[in-house]
Amino acid sequence: MVYRTSPLRIDRDQALRRYILACALQRVAAGGFVALTMQALAEDVGIATGSLYRHFRGKGELAAEVFALASQREVDALARVLRAPGSPVTRLAEGLRQFAERAWHSRRLAFALIAEPVEPEVDEQRLLYRVAYAELFAELLDEGIASGDFHVEQVNLIAACLVGAIAEALVGPLSPQARAAREAGRPALGLEAVNHSLITFCLRAVGAPLLNEEPQS
Repeated sequence: MVYRTSPLRIDRDQALRRYILACALQRVAAGGFVALTMQALAEDVGIATGSLYRHFRGKGELAAEVFALASQREVDALARVLRAPGSPVTRLAEGLRQFAERAWHSRRLAFALIAEPVEPEVDEQRLLYRVAYAELFAELLDEGIASGDFHVEQVNLIAACLVGAIAEALVGPLSPQARAAREAGRPALGLEAVNHSLITFCLRAVGAPLLNEEPQS
């Protein structure tokens, strides 16, 4: 007789896998990918370390799935703003503002996603999600060009530049060094200053007027 895994067992395994990922994401949000070890995670979940390997081949695969889980949430959140009603200029500015605010309120996780040294499997996901972000911006750029709000030629290139600008603008303020400076009361860029500079730079980069400027005739 051939043994078949019961539907109940499959459901339990899938539920446990989701719980493992949720616990892993919490650990990364608190301490970055460096805090994500198989032993520590097993203790969080309440299972033997060896049991984790029934669901993930190793830390690289686990970390890559955690990265994808967290990044997909951010892609979906950005998509809701960039595809909402309103002018392309307003939606681009609001998308940038929201992205920065979400990163600011989960600074350790955001820094881990953007810049923390990681396993090769996570680096692969990082590249894939940079493309996903760029595709969202390219979609909005096409719409803005058609409406006359944006003035760019190489849409895909400019979309990739926007993704790079966001990452580079945030990595410093989100870094452990900036966090330590704020905690010690030393001068450090705040969210409002970061948002203003990022939005100004990106709107000018796509040939759009700033929100407080009148469009050029």
